[in-house]
Amino acid sequence: MTPRRTFLKGIAATLALPSLPSLAQTVAKAGPPTRMAFIYIPNGVNLDLWRPTGSGKDYAISKTLEPLAELREHFSVLRGLDHDKAFANGDGAGDHARANATFLTGCQARKTAGADIQLGESVDQIAARQIGHLTRLPSLELSTDPARSSGNCDSGYSCAYQFNLSWINDTTPAPAERDPRLVFEKMFGSGNEKEDARRRAYRKSILDFVMADAKRMQSRLGSTDRGKMDEYLTAVRDVEQRIARAEKFRTEVPEDKRPNGVPETYGEHMRMMFDLMHLAFQTDTTRVSTFLLAHDGSNRTFAEVDVNSAHHELSHHRGNPQTLESIGKIDHFYVEQLAYFLKKMRDTPDGEGSLLDHSMIVYGGGIADGNRHNHDDLPVLLAGKGNGALTPGRLIEAPKGTPMTNLYLSLLDRMGAKAQRIGDSTGVFDKV
Repeated sequence: MTPRRTFLKGIAATLALPSLPSLAQTVAKAGPPTRMAFIYIPNGVNLDLWRPTGSGKDYAISKTLEPLAELREHFSVLRGLDHDKAFANGDGAGDHARANATFLTGCQARKTAGADIQLGESVDQIAARQIGHLTRLPSLELSTDPARSSGNCDSGYSCAYQFNLSWINDTTPAPAERDPRLVFEKMFGSGNEKEDARRRAYRKSILDFVMADAKRMQSRLGSTDRGKMDEYLTAVRDVEQRIARAEKFRTEVPEDKRPNGVPETYGEHMRMMFDLMHLAFQTDTTRVSTFLLAHDGSNRTFAEVDVNSAHHELSHHRGNPQTLESIGKIDHFYVEQLAYFLKKMRDTPDGEGSLLDHSMIVYGGGIADGNRHNHDDLPVLLAGKGNGALTPGRLIEAPKGTPMTNLYLSLLDRMGAKAQRIGDSTGVFDKV
């Protein structure tokens, strides 16, 4: 039998560390890597409250985007980008399934509720296939919804389309994880599920077994790097402890008996997943991530903002002012969570700048107005400076009929990943 301390130290040895110039001069000279993330919002938005007025750098921020006001120089609002393959194009009903399926692929989903699903490779997986070997995880897929890969979810479309944002190829989705504990173990655990379970049974933190090594390392670090190491270890410990508290206070137990670190409130769940994405980028555990805040068609309620009606049902607003007001509250709530994440990225030093400076983060959905189920002129934000490759702080208008996938081609190019085409792309969108 493996001695208790031996296997725990083996797990701890896998803990990723942030780049520290004191220990890695060659990495410092090469500069920080570029990270890329895609964050999905469901069911469309209240467009009147979402859309800013004005143009260029002089635009006036909208009511929905107010939580991002202090981050104005760090993001752009994009107008005029379309997902044509999310329209029926002869396939009838099923706009929510198609919105999800098309968002990162630009492909028309085969209408089937059976095993013969067909779509296309998503932009994140194109990047992961080319640069994923540089990090512990090629990509990181997050969600707040339980995974579903079969069954009929929307008018004859497989649930695989509606509950997966990321696709490895035209028949294989990359399932997202909703349990923060399992994401944490994937990022920082040993890779051996039994050993990680034993460590939890001993109630030992991963950090308990790296602190001695970290202290010995202090003498080799400059003052800046010592502060960076302290901030990093504190952040990991904070997330780990919050997951442990969520597990302690939950009453339901999953069928497979795995620990359940899903928080009780939706807002805390999203923020914990954002914290994990932040840590993954900070430690260079991965450079590519997706986050499905909720699947399109979600009927979640939002007690945190006093909206107790189901989101999908509200999205069919028929112009009702009170319903539209509720949709606006939901949109604002989602943007608040985004602001939390972007501020954390902005405030994390990374080489000659911040994590946000060295990232490209797309936030948006595959439906514009939930009442019309339209997939053109979608609500989209692009945050970060992409290591100097992006110029944020603007309202950017795309020419009419521009595929969203043209933006993705542009981001891949700035990421150092190459693609001739993504789904229905027609060329690079270079206005960003």
